[in-house]
Amino acid sequence: MALFPAFAGVSEAPASGSSRKELDWLSNPSFCVGSIPSLSQQTEETTALASEGLPLTRSPLKSEPSEESDTNRKLKSISRKKKKEKKKKRKHQHHKKTKRKHGQSSSSGSEPDTDSEKDRSSRSIRDSKRESEKPNQQNNATADSGRRLVWLEDVQALTGETFRTDKKPDPANWEYKSLYRGDIARYKRKGDSCLGINPKKQCISWEGTSRGKKHPHKRVERYFMKKNVGLMNIDGVAVSSQTAPPSSEPVSFIPVKDSDDAAPPVTAWLNPLGIYDQSTTQWLQGKGASEQESKQPDSQVDRESALLKAKVEEFNRRVREHPRDVQLWMAFVAFQDEVMKSPGLYAIEEGEQEKRKRSLKLLLEKKLAILERAIESNPSCVDLKLAKLQLCTELWEPATLLREWQKLIFLHPNNTALWHKYLLFCQSQFSTFSISKIHSLYGKCLSTLSAVKDGSILSHPELPGTEEAMFALFLQQCHFLRQAGHSEKAVSLFQAMVDFTFFKPDSVKGLPTKGQVEFFEPFWDSGEPRAGEKGARGWRAWMHQQERGGWVVISPDDEEEEPEDDDQEIRDNTLPRWQIWLAAERSRDQRHWRPWRPDKTKKQTEEDCEDPERQVLFDDIGQSLIRLSSQDLQFRLIAAFLQFLGVPCGVSPPASCLYLAMDENSIFDNGLCDEKPLTFLNLSFSGVSCVGRMDQLGCRRWTRAHGREGEDFIRNVFHLVLPLFGKERSQLCLSWLQYEIAKVIWCLHTKNKKRLKSQGKNCKKLAKNLLKEPENRNDFCLWKQYAHLEWLLGNMEDARKVFDTALSMAGSRELKDHELCELSLLYAELEVELLLDSRGAATARAVHILTRLTENGPCGPYAGQVLAVHILKARKAYEHALQDCLGEGCVSGLAPTNSLNCLTSLVKCFMLFQYLTVGIDAAVRIYEQVFAKLKGSGSPEGCGQDDSAGTQRLSSVLEAVTLMHTSLLRFHMKVSVYPLAPLREALSEALKLYPGNQVLWRSYVQIQNKSHSASKTRRFFDAVTRSAKPLEPWLFAIEAEKMRKRLVETVQRVDGREVHATIPETGLTHRIKALFENAMRSDSGSQCPLLWRMYLNFLVSLGNKERSKGVFYKALQNCPWAKVLYMDAVEYFPDEMQEILDLMTEKELRVRLPLEELELLLED
Repeated sequence: MALFPAFAGVSEAPASGSSRKELDWLSNPSFCVGSIPSLSQQTEETTALASEGLPLTRSPLKSEPSEESDTNRKLKSISRKKKKEKKKKRKHQHHKKTKRKHGQSSSSGSEPDTDSEKDRSSRSIRDSKRESEKPNQQNNATADSGRRLVWLEDVQALTGETFRTDKKPDPANWEYKSLYRGDIARYKRKGDSCLGINPKKQCISWEGTSRGKKHPHKRVERYFMKKNVGLMNIDGVAVSSQTAPPSSEPVSFIPVKDSDDAAPPVTAWLNPLGIYDQSTTQWLQGKGASEQESKQPDSQVDRESALLKAKVEEFNRRVREHPRDVQLWMAFVAFQDEVMKSPGLYAIEEGEQEKRKRSLKLLLEKKLAILERAIESNPSCVDLKLAKLQLCTELWEPATLLREWQKLIFLHPNNTALWHKYLLFCQSQFSTFSISKIHSLYGKCLSTLSAVKDGSILSHPELPGTEEAMFALFLQQCHFLRQAGHSEKAVSLFQAMVDFTFFKPDSVKGLPTKGQVEFFEPFWDSGEPRAGEKGARGWRAWMHQQERGGWVVISPDDEEEEPEDDDQEIRDNTLPRWQIWLAAERSRDQRHWRPWRPDKTKKQTEEDCEDPERQVLFDDIGQSLIRLSSQDLQFRLIAAFLQFLGVPCGVSPPASCLYLAMDENSIFDNGLCDEKPLTFLNLSFSGVSCVGRMDQLGCRRWTRAHGREGEDFIRNVFHLVLPLFGKERSQLCLSWLQYEIAKVIWCLHTKNKKRLKSQGKNCKKLAKNLLKEPENRNDFCLWKQYAHLEWLLGNMEDARKVFDTALSMAGSRELKDHELCELSLLYAELEVELLLDSRGAATARAVHILTRLTENGPCGPYAGQVLAVHILKARKAYEHALQDCLGEGCVSGLAPTNSLNCLTSLVKCFMLFQYLTVGIDAAVRIYEQVFAKLKGSGSPEGCGQDDSAGTQRLSSVLEAVTLMHTSLLRFHMKVSVYPLAPLREALSEALKLYPGNQVLWRSYVQIQNKSHSASKTRRFFDAVTRSAKPLEPWLFAIEAEKMRKRLVETVQRVDGREVHATIPETGLTHRIKALFENAMRSDSGSQCPLLWRMYLNFLVSLGNKERSKGVFYKALQNCPWAKVLYMDAVEYFPDEMQEILDLMTEKELRVRLPLEELELLLED
């Protein structure tokens, strides 16, 4: 293109070399010249058209005024076409063919004919010009292509299909379901012809080009909108109805007057009834309110602002006078929420009120400023610094926040609560999370606290409760590894702690923890059998034998061991790949939870291990070993190990890590509680799954066997630890027997008669072997469990013989023996539960058992109906014994544990005796008497905060008595007609005191599900969740709403088919979502894997995959260590399987079956 279009022809005309050089400044070589005709050619074209006598018509796309000349119109038309040719070069060939078709089909004298003639003539002129200019363009393009930078416009003349290639992928294309709005055309086509062919048959309307004023659609304001929600926080104007003397005349309305009004309005012709206020009357008269009256509506706001300002001044005065009061500073920080709700207390300009009211950043900055002032006055207060870090989570970047945490930990390495918060912070940071980092951080934490406890860190003394907090952190680490899939490391930690605590050589006991760990390393690397393995002797025996020269190698017996049947990992190749992977992964988790050790009898070495991750080195566990000097903590270590393996020991994880470890919904499983409310076996697992279990959500939790090797492991642990304890030995034997009985219950539930016969035989053999030991012959707990086992197996006569034998051994212990009372209570309850079959005989047997308990002589077999005299004597004996136990010494909180246990058993027996002899009301009166006495003495409302150990023991007694009360009410409702209100009230009162009791919550949700009115249940859940800190109220509130939703859907379905809207859903779906969101606002809820699994499962059941996927990624932001979340995602989103497994590998979660190995297995 020439610099001056009028001289384009001059620049292209052939001339001599000298004249060519003189006119070189008129041309620009960076532009294409061939497509622009000269001015002389345009003039000739216009003259030729005029000489042919054809009328010069205006194109529909031209916008010039009609007064212009034909020549100017033609010139502007050509210039417009030339500007558009660059955009239409790719369609050039198609454009020419279409024009040729139009020229052939034109008729003389019409407007399309004229247009086609103009197009044909102009095209012939341009084609001839283009042919002459093509060599020149090729030379220019060749020269330009040799340069370093090539413009697309320059190369386009060389080839007709030049395009750019962008190799950088755009993640938004697969992250969102639609294109970016900036890449979507803004025009809308009207017509069915091809774009750019015939302007008469199509039209294009551009969005946003209309100049007409758009009237915005005003939305109807509702009470729940953000603008109106704030009005609900403002106190309303108080009104009152003043009583007037009664009149005989009828009144047409009841007047409601303001409390500030001094006198009623005067009636006039404008206000004949006296119902208008003064402002309305003035408006009817056409008058305006005075200046003072116009400001009157703001008086309420002014009073609130003045009150808040007074509170702020009071806080400022108090913190100036008492700068060391930490609680006062924290209250001042919490008060800022109330200040920001006020209407414009700190508003500087008009209109700033709403903006400041809704500004979260302003609120955080004000709180931060107050905390900084508090820290200046209290530089050594950890609570204030911790509050500042939690507040800055919303303001600072993660890297900055991490540095501040590290500084705080460095300044206070002896604060266990601070370490707990720091570990949770690092554990829930998805961007920087990895299993190895967090595992090493746990080791650093425990080793630092061990050094503080040993006195190695002289600058920081040991704080009270450090040892118990270290034990809680150790259990938290073990559950963290279990949930991440690294079960071998978790089991190895327990094995090492058993040897390090109970089998420590005497020669190293005086060393600090670090020195003891260094001596422990050779034992760990020696290949000696560890706790749970066959032939384990312990660290002490190995050390003594090493001093004597080592073990004598004895050749193993040639026993033909049956090889363990390896479960076939891939049973059906026709299933989808994600189902095959899930089944194989869960199978390996169940079989490979023990650390792999080379079997020396088979001449195995470490190189023979197919999966190196199954081997646990000393570096993986060395830093986490701690010393436990307390006998109670040592027993809790063994109980936690057994509970970790799936043995019910009645020990829940500490409150600090309970909700972190909760990952299965067994807390909602009633088991046999509905069928047998008095004698059901409560296996308290608290929603924490055992090692090796990664089952999908919804599987019923029953204790199942781990396989032959797993059962041998548990049996070896029991044989190793039973000789280590004295009085706790009975509890361990009881746990072992309950573990075997639970498997019998599982067989009863599944109705597997063959398995039930063998399991029952093994269980009875274990019970008899335990009772044969001299230490257990008089253990009534074991006798009770053995008799219960016989009863479950259907051998009722044998069970009665066992009970009678145990009771005859008791002698004359009367009511002061806790174990004897519990034995008699279970015997009587089992007989009472036979009421549905034989009412009279069962009741008589139970009364006989409870009556003989109060007599001095031995309990004989049942001989018939009990006489009324013996019943009266037994009642008096129970009353006297209860009065003695309820004396000041027993309920003061300082009583020994044995006395409190006797009180619990005595109250249970007395309640059942009164129920059988008098009625349910008499049993309820006993409960009310004990409840009033214990509640006044122990104040269980504050249970779980800073109460003493005695108060907590009293609270546990009252909790057990409450469970007995509710069980009796449920049983009575099962066998007779009785109103539901007493049971509901009893459960409500109990749950307000014990919001963390899962048994009570299960009973409450079950009875409330039978009610068609959900308003009372929802009000109760709302009240409990507002005041209680535990997470159980939220979980059971969600479960109650889900049960109601399932009930509604069951009614709406016809023969299990589609849902018919016969009953409105009443917003159950949105209510459940709101409950999930509110439950996750707390720290315990946001970091609970079970809550996230339930939320994800619920959204997937609704069919909302996109929302479910968003919740999954949100769950990973809070619980990135939970492997069950990833496995649930593979099940719910099979298409994302590769991405999810890559994410697991990146975060170092345990993937036992990589996809590459799966492909090889499928090929085989």
